[in-house]
Amino acid sequence: MQVIEHPVERLHTALLSTRKDLIKTFQKFSRAEKTLLEDGLLPGNSLFSPITIHSDSDWIPSHPEDPQDFQSFYINPYRRSPKRGHKTIYIQTIGELLNFLKQIKPSDAFCIVGITMIDLYPKESWNFVFGQASLTKGMGVFSFARYDDHFYERSYTGRLKKKIELKQGDYSVFENYYTPPITSVLLLRSCKTLTHEIGHIFGMEHCQWLNCVMQGSNHLQESDRRTLVLCPICLRKLQSAIGFKIADRYKALLHWIEDGADSNGQHSKPTQAFQEYKDWFYKCLRILESDTS
Repeated sequence: MQVIEHPVERLHTALLSTRKDLIKTFQKFSRAEKTLLEDGLLPGNSLFSPITIHSDSDWIPSHPEDPQDFQSFYINPYRRSPKRGHKTIYIQTIGELLNFLKQIKPSDAFCIVGITMIDLYPKESWNFVFGQASLTKGMGVFSFARYDDHFYERSYTGRLKKKIELKQGDYSVFENYYTPPITSVLLLRSCKTLTHEIGHIFGMEHCQWLNCVMQGSNHLQESDRRTLVLCPICLRKLQSAIGFKIADRYKALLHWIEDGADSNGQHSKPTQAFQEYKDWFYKCLRILESDTS
């Protein structure tokens, strides 16, 4: 296993940039926000860990790319930010992929992302992809297929052997396709990929700085090792595109994880696999709320 650890000075430059105007905008973060972001670059911190490479089949060894720091993200002429009249993210269940999304994309959409049970093969030379996004067109698609624990069994076909007759009021999002049980692990895997693909639509490239949801992944084991959250450098990229208080973002994500719990702690959606992130968000909020200046 190889651990990628960049010097703190390089990480700090990647976060702040070398341009005086971008360094100045960093000062607009609150003292607590700057503490969270800058301390997250230090070796051994408890929130953000370095990238680990487990084999040559992992993304970074097999896809050499230049790291994208905040400055290169900011000056990219093709990066996208929501604007008035175009700030809604639509999620659409689909069978026909990007061409279908292009036809149905609403006029007020910032982007539209399709989900499918069909395994994705953008090119004949590729074995598969978890998802794919078009930055210029504001569209993306990702597949649940390989997130099902039964996908790699010999008996798995991906298609129903017998058509299910739906009752009145029922809705099938994947007509004629086998729909796996929605477990907390499948939901976590799907949230990672959806977040990753929408990040690309904002103009964020694959992260090579720290363990981050914007890291690339070639296989399910690597995808499972990838965290759900953005590293400090990619978090600043997203914040510059949307504009938010970091604490507000983490509170909203916590609310989504905890939403719907009854008195017995049962949830309307399976979020058991999100427990470590729930604890992580609370740890971050303790830092962010320690100083509101």
